[in-house]
Amino acid sequence: MDNNCIFCKIVRGDFNTEFVYENEHLVVFKDINPKAPVHLLVVPRVHVESLNELEDKNLMAELLQGVKDVTKKIGLKSYKTLINTGKEAGQEVFHLHVHILGEIK
Repeated sequence: MDNNCIFCKIVRGDFNTEFVYENEHLVVFKDINPKAPVHLLVVPRVHVESLNELEDKNLMAELLQGVKDVTKKIGLKSYKTLINTGKEAGQEVFHLHVHILGEIK
């Protein structure tokens, strides 16, 4: 964990963030600046700066399985996923995370 990383602090429970879903590998919570009616962030519990630094193939599989699990749990059948990698691509928090955007109908 990185003591200065906002997502590491959220994962640790420093802000009492409500998790929509969690398991031993990741947590999922609502984006504070949503771009869709449903906008969730899937965040690994371990600090990885971005997709470029991810070496653990099992962790990537866990992140994608987490996307599947949380969307099924909340009844979101159609959605978009997004991973911003690097400042120029719009990454604002340098802790790997997957955006889930959609609308429950």
